[in-house]
Amino acid sequence: MRYLMTTKASETAKAPDEKLFAEMGAFIEELSAAGALLATGGLEPGGVRLVSEGGDITVTDGPFAESKEAVVGFALIEVRSKEEAVELGRRFRKIVGDGESVIQQVFGP
Repeated sequence: MRYLMTTKASETAKAPDEKLFAEMGAFIEELSAAGALLATGGLEPGGVRLVSEGGDITVTDGPFAESKEAVVGFALIEVRSKEEAVELGRRFRKIVGDGESVIQQVFGP
């Protein structure tokens, strides 16, 4: 089963340091070696929003007022169960500290 874990910006999170980079590097290496990590990356906080309504499409450049709701990072993982995805999410949150992540199952081939 594939899951997408997204991470939102946090106003209370501390700035990354050498310890965090080392722990995150080891975590990513472990997941990659196990074949669980399919893709990961950071996202620019601004982005572009597209809204369609009645056949019209409105395009708005970010950043947006609620920057704390913006997704700033993601990881696409392949695991055996939702519980395994949540456990990997717990390990990630312990490394990065305060903040919020959302895990969603990815459907399709």
